[in-house]
Amino acid sequence: MSDKSRPLDRIDLTILDTLQKDGRISNVELAKKVNLSASPCLERVKRLENEGYIERYGAFLSAAMLKYGMTAFIQVTLDRTTADVFNHFRDEVVKIKEVAECHMVAGGFDYLLKLRFENMAAYREVLGIIVELPAVSQTHTYVVMEEVKKDAGIPITLRTQQKPSKASVLSRAPI
Repeated sequence: MSDKSRPLDRIDLTILDTLQKDGRISNVELAKKVNLSASPCLERVKRLENEGYIERYGAFLSAAMLKYGMTAFIQVTLDRTTADVFNHFRDEVVKIKEVAECHMVAGGFDYLLKLRFENMAAYREVLGIIVELPAVSQTHTYVVMEEVKKDAGIPITLRTQQKPSKASVLSRAPI
């Protein structure tokens, strides 16, 4: 990642928004969407990659089709919160393939894990591994019954757009 990143302009934001929605778009098609020729468009994409705005490319897979159709969130509380305990927990939790995400959080517990698994037997097996991780003192599990909204990426607002709608402002209002 470069230390010399410049502010993003409307074209950069449009490139990011377009790639986020369709990472397989050809450079020629992307260039048409942002009103550039192919070469300057590719240069911008490379710069956005080098500056760290684009972290990676990938595909969204069907968890159900791949036998990981169940999801649960597990709150993990550690018995002590020292740097070495955090590091050891982190080193071990990343090895568990069913852990899709792991977030250190502030509040009443230390980590929030998102798990994907095939069935309750598989869940019980992975929970047994998690409770044996270093310094884990307590867990609370929330099994997902219905996925209401999936991560659609970073909400990019183009500078040329109108003011946000009342609904979008309300959805971001603090509770």
